[in-house]
Amino acid sequence: MDIIQAILNALLTAASMAWQILWPLVFGFTISGIIQAVVRKERITRLMADDSPRAISVASILGAASSSCSYAAVALARALFRKGASFTSAMAFQIASTNLVLELGLILAFVMGWQFTLAEFVGGPIMIILVALGCRLWMGGRIVDAARQQAEKGVAGSMEGHAAMDMSVQSDRGFLQRLFSSAGMTSVSRFFVMDWAAVLRDIVIGLLIAGAFAAWVPKEWLQAIFFQNDPTLSFLLGPLIGPLLAMISFVCSVGNVPLAAVLWNGGISFGGVVSFIFADLIIIPIILIYKKYYGWKPAARITSIFYGAMVLAGYAVELLFTPLGLVPANRSLSIVEAGISWNYTTWLNIAAIILAGALLIVFFRSGSRSMLAMMGGSPEAQDGTPATDEAAPA
Repeated sequence: MDIIQAILNALLTAASMAWQILWPLVFGFTISGIIQAVVRKERITRLMADDSPRAISVASILGAASSSCSYAAVALARALFRKGASFTSAMAFQIASTNLVLELGLILAFVMGWQFTLAEFVGGPIMIILVALGCRLWMGGRIVDAARQQAEKGVAGSMEGHAAMDMSVQSDRGFLQRLFSSAGMTSVSRFFVMDWAAVLRDIVIGLLIAGAFAAWVPKEWLQAIFFQNDPTLSFLLGPLIGPLLAMISFVCSVGNVPLAAVLWNGGISFGGVVSFIFADLIIIPIILIYKKYYGWKPAARITSIFYGAMVLAGYAVELLFTPLGLVPANRSLSIVEAGISWNYTTWLNIAAIILAGALLIVFFRSGSRSMLAMMGGSPEAQDGTPATDEAAPA
């Protein structure tokens, strides 16, 4: 009975967390879908042909506007690299498309506080700069040539079809005209549904892991592991430990936010939780995909560069935020401790469910159901059936 009760406690905690984060996820993915609907992927590659500061900046901005799950971001970065983007620009695009996206900032603000959202948008560019420097120093010559040779083989990884699809509105009309056209609504619904389908597994796994941590692991144990009573050790070890915990959690994208909240409540340093949130691109399944895409040596260097950049970004954020008084003092985040009750979250969730239902209706009525089966397809598949202004495709 004790085992059953422990499992029930973990599941109830996970369900409570899911209820708390539902509306920011729905609204975040909707806004992300609107942005992606007017960003044309075919215009991206030519702006990323080198590793100049301008190209890295453009790659980062376009990556943030092309929100993806981590697996799709990695696949899309490989596709851009094969089409002529520099390796460094492709990596910058990949980082931005998972760590500088609106839905992550929104859910961080609601779940953990606006300071963590600010840390995301301050630490993300720092991490991109560090990765760009690392790629220049350690990914040149034969290593990049070997990566390109392996990339040209087109070995399938994960979410290849999703990354290959260009579902944006193919028109040069104004933003509002494109958005509120029939094709625009179809495009937004496709991005919404496909992005949800891409990250749903990670969100569920993340909630279950976070629920188990919150229900089973005493806070005192976590405080001891993270040296909460020794500020110096906590500062030094937090950013080193954070990415390692993310690596073995197998959770990426926004799915790692609930566990980040549990770790913060448990005493991990501010820099440590920031580096944990950034580490969605070095979980073990994605490292294995790097091996498929680029070969073992490039994959090992990519992982090492990313880990080092995540650690240093964590340190940098904490060093910047501490003297400014921006490090939160609250170690009892409500997502972990709140239950399900009738409050403003309920009303927002009802609105979110109605919005999600409307987008689902548009998605299925437009004949887009078959696209779900194409999500894992071939890296060569470019048949995303983009929407046009003339008609929403059937």
